[in-house]
Amino acid sequence: MLDNQLKAQLAAYLERVQQPFELVASLDDSETSAKMRDLLQTIQSLRSDKITLRTDGNDARKPSFLLQRKGTDTQLRFAGLPLGHEFTSLVLALLWTGGHPPKVEQDVIDQIKALDGDFNFEVYMSLTCHNCPDVVQALSLMAILNPKIKTTVIEGGAFQQEVNEREIMAVPMVLMNGSVFGTGRMTIEEIVAKLDTGAALREAEKISAKDAFDVLVIGGGPAGAAAAVYAARKGIRTGVAAERFGGQVNDTLAIENYISVLETDGPKFAAALEAHTRAYDVDIMNLQRAEKLIPAAQPGGLVEVQLANGGSLKAKTVILSTGARWRNVNVPGEAEYKNKGVAYCPHCDGPLFKGKRVAVIGGGNSGIEAAIDLAGLVAHVTVVEFAEQLKADAVLVKKLNSLPNVTVHTNAQTTEITGANGKVNGLRYKDRVTGEEHHVELEGVFVQIGLVPNTEWLKGTVELSKFGEIIVDAKGQTNLPGVFAAGDCTTVPYKQIVIAAGAGATAALSAFDHLIRN
Repeated sequence: MLDNQLKAQLAAYLERVQQPFELVASLDDSETSAKMRDLLQTIQSLRSDKITLRTDGNDARKPSFLLQRKGTDTQLRFAGLPLGHEFTSLVLALLWTGGHPPKVEQDVIDQIKALDGDFNFEVYMSLTCHNCPDVVQALSLMAILNPKIKTTVIEGGAFQQEVNEREIMAVPMVLMNGSVFGTGRMTIEEIVAKLDTGAALREAEKISAKDAFDVLVIGGGPAGAAAAVYAARKGIRTGVAAERFGGQVNDTLAIENYISVLETDGPKFAAALEAHTRAYDVDIMNLQRAEKLIPAAQPGGLVEVQLANGGSLKAKTVILSTGARWRNVNVPGEAEYKNKGVAYCPHCDGPLFKGKRVAVIGGGNSGIEAAIDLAGLVAHVTVVEFAEQLKADAVLVKKLNSLPNVTVHTNAQTTEITGANGKVNGLRYKDRVTGEEHHVELEGVFVQIGLVPNTEWLKGTVELSKFGEIIVDAKGQTNLPGVFAAGDCTTVPYKQIVIAAGAGATAALSAFDHLIRN
């Protein structure tokens, strides 16, 4: 299962195991069970003084294995092989079960240990999903820390019948006590906040008690991180309030055009942004959604930002870097069948449609890249593009046209996503030349039609373009004194990571200039 290099790396990690624990496998005669047995035997052999392997488990899901520290009631189970993106999750689970301390804030650990109730989590993931590891690792750690929490991590490809029966059509999908708890990327702080109902009020009180910042950055994507670093390097009091650090970068797979970084992926890049920001004296406030901006009452006064949890922050200058999100196609059926066949991340959810028929709405680079990736997994891909020709780069279009299981419709306006029995069964589009209506039978629809800025909360306060973008000048200044903006939420052309980062630096330098002049 593991090559020699990977075994050597794993052996080095397992040296950190401090407490004995056992792996209890539930196996059958399948090929996947044979691979699991081989994997677990390898793990056990690398740390035989601390890790015991049993193969007499009787769990209903086969193959699966339980990680259990001796003398405890921890209940963490992996059903299917945690390889691909989830191999790191497996390694961390082994270390944490063996007593190695997690890199999580102590107050979060204390929150988890204090949770009282009966929490039975099932998290469905796919091995190609780059959003899944955060959720898998969070719920794994929670099960290890609190015996009242049970977590089962299920690899959808190994349990296709179960996935179909439970209509799991998007990952990560988290069920708690049999009901949907959440879907999509979630941090451990977000999960704990949903369970600890008093956390939001405590956090709001804590935030409101903070002194005013010199520079307050709203948003933690590339623009926000760059702004925070540049401001902090000036030695001024800097804070960042963000819903999730990294922003939409977290949902990006391959990044190959950030100068000096030959190749990386979104989650790694987002983690690097946060690590770089934390290297400076920056007050980072995660899981904070801004709801209202109140301009300074007088020149030189404080700008106030009110948050969704009731907290309030004040600052001499504010940099808005709230980014953008995937644009909805806004046709009947899209909202109704979201996560029931309508998806936005082909890398995450594509494996759930193996052997099925899907459509991709959008003929830009994102849409055509999605279609190419999906074509290697599914039975057939239908690309629906509103314009008269595909807008993607020529090299992508050439690759797409070489694939035998792809059909392209241009001049096609999507009018409806149809479904039955709670899930997608087709897509309806209109030929914009002839006016003729068509219906394509399929099981999944991936929407890839660009971005919409996260600026609704600023309407009536900051001047916005007709597209909802914050209007800025060359220095990132908005129409409000002391309020700057940067990144994908602004009128700056070309929504690229490198451009957003540069704009964030510009906004921070402009904010500093504003402070010293006022």
